[in-house]
Parts: sequence; C-alpha cells; structure tokens
Amino acid sequence: MRSLILCALVVAGSFWGAPVAVGNPVGCLTLGGVVQNGGVCQVRDSQPSYTMDVTFPLGYPDSQAVIDYLGQTKAGFLNLAQTPGSPNLPYEMDVTGESFESAQTRSLVLTLFQAVGSAHPSTWYKSFTYDLGRARPVTFDTMFAPDAAPLDAIFPIVSRDLETRTGLSVLPGDGRDPLNYQNFAITDDAVIFFFGRAEMLPSYADAVSVSVRRHAFPPLQL
Repeated sequence: MRSLILCALVVAGSFWGAPVAVGNPVGCLTLGGVVQNGGVCQVRDSQPSYTMDVTFPLGYPDSQAVIDYLGQTKAGFLNLAQTPGSPNLPYEMDVTGESFESAQTRSLVLTLFQAVGSAHPSTWYKSFTYDLGRARPVTFDTMFAPDAAPLDAIFPIVSRDLETRTGLSVLPGDGRDPLNYQNFAITDDAVIFFFGRAEMLPSYADAVSVSVRRHAFPPLQL
C-alpha cells in the first residue's frame, strides 16, 4: 500500500502551489486552512470521492520541509481518489501533528492515516527534527558519531518493549536496519522512535512508538 501511495506522489506533483511558511498564519491560509487557538493549522476538504482532515501545529523551524512533504502527500492522495474507476470510494486521509522539544532541538511528528480502497488502511509517521544551535535538520545518520553503533543499544530496548506490549517479536534484520529508525522525536530525557504499520512488526499490528532514555545509548551529536 505504501508503495502505491509513494508512486502516486511522484506522478501527481504538488497541488498546493508554491511552498509557504508554516510558522505564520498566512502559510496556513494559503494551504486552504484556518488557524485555531494555540497556533494549530487545520485543512479540511470533503468531496463525494474523498474526505481529508490535516491538522498540525505551526512554528516548526524548518517549515519548508514540512510544507513540501504535506503537499506531496495531499497530491498523491487526490490523484488516487480522483482517478476514474478508483474502487471503494470515498477515500479518507487524516493527518495530525505533535511537537516535541529539548534544550537544543525541536521535533514535529506527523501521524498519517489513509484508506484508499484496499482491505486495510495504512498508517505511518513522518518526523522532522531541527538542531537549533547548528541551524540544520537532524537525521538518524547525523544524530550519532559515525562509529557509535547506536543500534547495539537501541534495538534490544525497542525489541523488549514491543514484545512486552504486543506479544510479537521483532526480527533482527528489521530491528537492526537504520531505515526503520528514521522517524523520531528528541526530548531532554529520551528519543522517541515511531514505527508505522509493517515497518517493525507484521502488517496486522498497529503503528507504535517506543521511548528510549538518552542515557541508554551513545551521546547525541547536538
């Protein structure tokens, strides 16, 4: 399902026009949304073939990256919903966002849900983390020193947590794959890792997150 969605994103392009700043109300209005109390942008659209509800907090430092991703995601969803002969309409897309912070970073985590005609909906995460001191995005690859081997410490913690909560085991090949740890948020005490459906557990399991205390793995390069 994610492969179908990502393919549609590439074909469709962006339906939202030029990227705009997320950090101000004008950006939200340009997206066709309204600014709620507390600096939250909400974009809603309902048509016979689909419903869409996108809600996320304003003010993430690297606003361009967020707008680009949301624009591509919306474009892919509309491309599927508006294709002649699409089965099992109406389709549904829901996006929510949550902010996290530490003394040195700001994180925004989007939770995305799509039901686009298949037997099972798709739920996944997209995170953005920004290093305020160095004015640059943070990725899993840049978060640790090159020789730190962080998954030696992180994988056992994540595996135990998920097995305790779900009764399902994480395969070592999945648990030691850095690609499965790309969505995360940093706080002063922990790094929270977010795993979409079928990313770490079987596809019938729900999307999950695991909080790993910062003292349990190598120091962050922040």
